[in-house]
Amino acid sequence: MSETTVTVEPSAAEGSCCGSCGTGAAAAPAATTAERTVLQVAGMTCGHCVGAVTAELEKVAGVTGVAVDLATGRVTVDSTGPLADTELAAAIDEAGYDLVGRVDA
Repeated sequence: MSETTVTVEPSAAEGSCCGSCGTGAAAAPAATTAERTVLQVAGMTCGHCVGAVTAELEKVAGVTGVAVDLATGRVTVDSTGPLADTELAAAIDEAGYDLVGRVDA
């Protein structure tokens, strides 16, 4: 009885699984239209401040994420598109703090 070896290679059209093993093309990352805005906020001193600012900014239409660096007073806001400074300032004011301005990232 003779032995037969069969080698199967993925076609260029179908690629391989996820590409993590290096044998095929990995799936392209999804395109994103997200915007990132970095703000300087005055008056935050504790975890409660962080929570209040985060909660108010998350209410702004289009905001998808908020990260606060308490030590620097910088607040990073991710959104689906550009945000108006007036909306951001109003949200921060509602939380009880002051928007100093945008920070160049």
